[in-house]
Amino acid sequence: MNKILPVGAAVLALVAGGAWYMTQGAGAGSTALPGAASAQTADVDTSAVIDMIQGNADASVQIIEYASFTCPHCATFHDGAYKQIKADYIDTGKIGFTFREVYFDKYGMWASLIARCDGPDKFFGVTDLMMKGQSTWARAGSEAGIADELRKVGRLAGMESAQIDACLTDGEKLKTLVGWYQQNVTEHEIESTPSFIINGEKYSNMSYADFKVVLDEKLAE
Repeated sequence: MNKILPVGAAVLALVAGGAWYMTQGAGAGSTALPGAASAQTADVDTSAVIDMIQGNADASVQIIEYASFTCPHCATFHDGAYKQIKADYIDTGKIGFTFREVYFDKYGMWASLIARCDGPDKFFGVTDLMMKGQSTWARAGSEAGIADELRKVGRLAGMESAQIDACLTDGEKLKTLVGWYQQNVTEHEIESTPSFIINGEKYSNMSYADFKVVLDEKLAE
């Protein structure tokens, strides 16, 4: 389970240092993600950020998952318990499931920008690709290597290269997402990933069997 920094420290770590770089391929130099150095997250209007929801948004039981695209435990959850929850509870309309990003590092931010690049309809499909391929793209070594691997994920999801690069260099969206992340983890007192809010109550990562007990109890209320 990945522990997150106190929110203030985490946000400073994300926006400090002057720039996040997306290298545009061998010998092509680099392009700073605009807005990172001057992001004032406390003053950002986050109302335009879309919550990514699967299943029945009106169901009596709602799960919010807090996860990082670079968190190995999150990838393990998505390869295991999540698949069973999706088949038994999400796809059947018994519950609603919301995915909210947590940002530990610039690579998780880059992944988030790509996952959100083609809108809500593609988000969970891209997220599945990100989690499944995490051990490849997140360990590509250099910034250039990770950037290229993430671009491959975007193209595999059907996005054009120009679209991917436009999303990766969207400074306003970057600032908004960091502010949104800050508000979310403060509201729900998120300290590690993956963490889950089920009908307002916080839970740590669990096996599918434990999730099933909790969900069935709440559905029976």
